[in-house]
Amino acid sequence: MASAASVTSLADEVNCPVCQGTLREPVTIDCGHNFCRVCLTRYLEITSPDPEEPPTCPLCKEPFRPGNFRPNWQLANVVENIERLKLVSQMDLDEEDVCPEHGEKVYFFCEDDEMQLCVVCREAWEHRAHTVRFLEDAAGPYRTQVATKKQKVISEFAHLSQFLEEQQNILLDQLEKLDEDILKHRDEFDVLVTGEIGRFNTLIEELEEKKERPARELLTDIRSTLIRCETRRCRKPVAISPELGQRIRDFPQQAFPLQREMKMFLEKLSFELDYEPAHISLDPRTSHPKLLLSEDYQQARFSYKWQKSPDNPQRFDRATCVLAHGGFTGGRHTWVVSVDLAHGGSCTLGVVSKDIRRKGELRMRPEEGVWAVRLAWGFVSALNSFPTRLTLEEQPQQVRVSIDYEVGWVTFANAVTQEPIYTFTASFTQKVFPFFGLWGRGSKFSLSSQEGAATLS
Repeated sequence: MASAASVTSLADEVNCPVCQGTLREPVTIDCGHNFCRVCLTRYLEITSPDPEEPPTCPLCKEPFRPGNFRPNWQLANVVENIERLKLVSQMDLDEEDVCPEHGEKVYFFCEDDEMQLCVVCREAWEHRAHTVRFLEDAAGPYRTQVATKKQKVISEFAHLSQFLEEQQNILLDQLEKLDEDILKHRDEFDVLVTGEIGRFNTLIEELEEKKERPARELLTDIRSTLIRCETRRCRKPVAISPELGQRIRDFPQQAFPLQREMKMFLEKLSFELDYEPAHISLDPRTSHPKLLLSEDYQQARFSYKWQKSPDNPQRFDRATCVLAHGGFTGGRHTWVVSVDLAHGGSCTLGVVSKDIRRKGELRMRPEEGVWAVRLAWGFVSALNSFPTRLTLEEQPQQVRVSIDYEVGWVTFANAVTQEPIYTFTASFTQKVFPFFGLWGRGSKFSLSSQEGAATLS
């Protein structure tokens, strides 16, 4: 099927030069140009040429004979076929905006089911409790996300470009210094070797001269001369000093920061493109009474003083934890948590299944529907069946939590250095929620969908 663009391009080729519309009853004049019969007739009436001078073509100004219009039937057939193509193309475009089930025009978008709806679909019982918006209104946030991702990619590539340029200058400077030191050492080596050769040539000439002398002169001081020959040793110059050789061997290690930065860049870019930033907020209905939540539900602080909170089925009554609003039933999502621990405090981060135990003791392990890590004062642990203490280059202050629902991955990484912390593998069958726990007076955390954006107060 011809595309709309190609049909439009064809239609432009069969436009009348006078009226700029599609050719109607096309006629050809002496110069070969084509016009609508009516347009050419009116053109002749308006111009009113001198009877002695023939009219000229509106395009090329070549004279033509007024009574010599030739109907172009072949071109008329082409025009007719193009008109049919335009009609079919328009019907195809219209069908794209029509609900396949009800044949009604699509106006709405269901954010819960990510479906386009017509008026009939919108009133159906399965969508009545869902968030439904007009198409343009629903598309707005996604356009913003695309623009944000684009800007983020541009920013990351600009950062990488600057880093690569700096590394190039550093490595070239080091190579140039090495080259200078090698040349300097070679010159010193040449001078030393030349000096040794000169001294030995002098000794050889002395021996040759003594050999030609008479016996009496030959025997004069002969023992001293022979002793000098026997004790004379050639100094063996070193082609490359140990220090310079070590610098040459160590030079490839200078590329390690470049390799590390490239790895971090690719991992960060992968997150930016593959994972949707999750704009989450804490759910006060689930918060343990010892957790103080900020008014915007983006921060939490531990306190030994119990808050006056109504007891409800959703609230944790023993584990000092809180969940986020919403939850996920699919897709890839990521968020960042900034952690500030008091001495002896801890913070637990991860995701939990919908039916996690809220009352009584909560065993934090995958078998109980908890996939989390715990940041304590000086160490980090993965909460498996038996907690596993992790070896990290540095204690993270900002942790990126990411979930790939379909694959079943829950991934933790240092949001600043991109160092991987831990990855759980699971099989999700129900909704999961971002999960947070705190312990220790003064310990607190703050939420963000982007690294570096969270602040603690």
